[in-house]
Amino acid sequence: MGNLFARKKRSRVTEQDKAVLQLKQQRDKLKQYQKRISLQLQREREVARQLLHDGKREKAKLLLKKKRYQEQLLEKTDNQISNLEKMVEDIEFAQIELKVIEGLKLGNECLKKMHEVMSIEEVERIMDETQEGIEYQRQIDELLSGNLTLEDEEAILEELEAITQEDLELPEAPSEPLPDTTPEKEAVKNKPKPQLVAAS
Repeated sequence: MGNLFARKKRSRVTEQDKAVLQLKQQRDKLKQYQKRISLQLQREREVARQLLHDGKREKAKLLLKKKRYQEQLLEKTDNQISNLEKMVEDIEFAQIELKVIEGLKLGNECLKKMHEVMSIEEVERIMDETQEGIEYQRQIDELLSGNLTLEDEEAILEELEAITQEDLELPEAPSEPLPDTTPEKEAVKNKPKPQLVAAS
């Protein structure tokens, strides 16, 4: 019983999955960094404008240099994000290729096993037996159709006609006359007779 709990469950998460997850986390961190720097650049531009307005040209120039450096960093992070995304796509595509290769390998193994069960010699033997069976049946058909004369054919047709007539045999008609029940006669028959009223 203790053995049952001692077994480690095999994780379905592969090393490639972990690598993809880490790359995506790094990409997300870089995107957050870009947002923060972009907001900071906007603020520094506003501060530089205020410094120029206040007549502090050197401080404004220094702030704009810092801003320019951060803009270059932003461009570098764009390249890094692009590289990370390409790496993720490459790994995911490689995983798909690996599954395809595993599928092909399994298919090849199944085909080999099937080929072992049914060799070319076995297929040839079955094909020969089938051909022999077809040929034998053809000979039987020829014998059956070749032995019948014109008289035999006529006798067969007559027998067929007789069987058909038996199936269509109708019951005999009744010998007694049928009662006349046309609608006009029924109407006259059922019409109420006029009552004679005695004169007082």
